[in-house]
Amino acid sequence: MAFAYLSTLMGGIVCMLLLDFRFRLFFWRDSASAALVTAAGVAFLLLWDAAGIAAGIFLRGSSQAMLGIELAPEMPLEEPFFLVFLVLCTMVLYTGSVRILERFGKERNT
Repeated sequence: MAFAYLSTLMGGIVCMLLLDFRFRLFFWRDSASAALVTAAGVAFLLLWDAAGIAAGIFLRGSSQAMLGIELAPEMPLEEPFFLVFLVLCTMVLYTGSVRILERFGKERNT
């Protein structure tokens, strides 16, 4: 049960990458830029988490679904995986929305 949250996050990451692969939205459109955006997004969100932890706002809750390993005080091992999923989900949603809106605009102008 301790691997439930991490395995769910990894499953979500795989699903986002499969969706991305199918429609060539983010990594399969421009892998270098996507890697840079993902790294920058995760780094920013980790710094945001660190600031929240330092301010006493973010606290690590206890759950049997988590491994219980901390990368830093109040930062569980699962947090970077969640942040990668969050960035992937956001970018796939954004690039997919742009594509749909562009297609809708072209159909409307013809």
